[in-house]
Amino acid sequence: MPEMEQPKWYILHTYSGYEAMVKDSLEKLIENNKLGDYIVDLKIPMEQVIEEKNGKKKVVERKLLPCYVFIKMIYTNQIWYYVTSTRGVTGFCGPQGRPIPMKPEEIRKMRLEEYTTDEVFAIGDTVSIEDGPLKGFFGTIKELNSAAQKAKISTTMFGRETDVEVEYVQIEKLDGAIPEQPEEE
Repeated sequence: MPEMEQPKWYILHTYSGYEAMVKDSLEKLIENNKLGDYIVDLKIPMEQVIEEKNGKKKVVERKLLPCYVFIKMIYTNQIWYYVTSTRGVTGFCGPQGRPIPMKPEEIRKMRLEEYTTDEVFAIGDTVSIEDGPLKGFFGTIKELNSAAQKAKISTTMFGRETDVEVEYVQIEKLDGAIPEQPEEE
């Protein structure tokens, strides 16, 4: 038997409001046709937002990208046929409906997979933020949460000390003191 290639992440386009139904249908398809070796994972990225109704605040989950389902699979023509003939699927994102695998930085940005780092951090370490909205900032680690792979960092924003929480994969340890932050105008 030939060695199978590694599964890759692809983007499926669905009808509006059909994301959960498509995910459920694909999970049943995997189970019924024993496709677990080919279709490895399905995700609908969600975000938690606070909505206010009748004066009460409530945390609800909302789709980050409506009309899209992310699928990690080994691409074959048969798998393509199974997936695209699923009710609610309009096709893959790519030229002529043929899927293009997502790039590693896109996967990390969409948080489709958990990333860990081998770097060992300690309270008091000087770090630079290498990814995310605070990219380019420097700070000192104040707290570590190894289970969640997150660190609380004290950094200077608008001339004030501010504590921010970032993931381990977003920071890099520096040797020595914190470089000067650029001045805001």
